[in-house]
Parts: sequence; structure tokens; C-alpha cells
Amino acid sequence: MNNSIIKNIFNTDNNVSTLPLRFVAGIIFAAHGAQKLFAWFGGYGLDGTGQWMESIGLGPGYLMALKVGSVEFFGGILLILGLLTRPTSVVLAITMVVAIIKVHIANGLFMANNGYEFALALLAMSVALAIHGGGKYSVDQTISQKL
Repeated sequence: MNNSIIKNIFNTDNNVSTLPLRFVAGIIFAAHGAQKLFAWFGGYGLDGTGQWMESIGLGPGYLMALKVGSVEFFGGILLILGLLTRPTSVVLAITMVVAIIKVHIANGLFMANNGYEFALALLAMSVALAIHGGGKYSVDQTISQKL
């Protein structure tokens, strides 16, 4: 792989402003992924989430639950660590766009009606992290300094 591509993946602003974004988004994504994968925190696990995903046209349901749960859970952990922040954030942003379009948009903006405001906030956080990278105190920054 081209060395400049690797440098761009790990390159990050030397700024602490992304730290709270990484932590909050990472915790939320990891918790939601854990609901889907392991039925933690009141979630339905792979079987229940898979049945629901199949019912809204995202099939095969079990496989989609596994994919989305893994993206959210492991992506959340990567955000907390600040490792591969840019590519992880892009994948999480795409996940939120799908969630908004397939699940929430018909319900309007507000969460009280299962609207898209929460997914939109997570989308914005993911886009900001994709633009700026992991920032100061991230594994990305440590790796970037050694390249």
C-alpha cells in the first residue's frame, strides 16, 4: 500500500476538540452495537434484531444485524481509542444515513416519535470525526507521529 495513503488514514489534527466527540460517539455506538450483538442494555441480540431488520426490508436480517452490530460495537471502541478514526467514522456515518432513511425519516425529526434527530446528531459527529481525525490523545496521532 502506498505510504502516503497510510499517512492520510492516520493523519489528524493536533486538537483536543475531537476528544469529547470520540468518547461520546464511541460510547453510544458501542452500546448500541452491544444491544444488537449481545442483547446487552435491553437489546434484542442478533436473532431479535435480525427479525426486525428483515421486517423493514433489510435482509437477510440476521446477517444485517451482525454487520450493523459489529460496525457499531467495534467502531465505537475504535473511536474511543482514536484508532482508524477517519475510516471508522465514514462507515459509521453511512450506517446513520441508512438508519435515517430506512427507519426514522417517516417519523419526522423528534425522538419522541422515533424520529431522526438522534441519528442525525450521530451522523454529524461521525462526519466531524471523519474530517478532523482522532485529534490529540488518539492512537492515530501516536501512529502518525511515527510515520
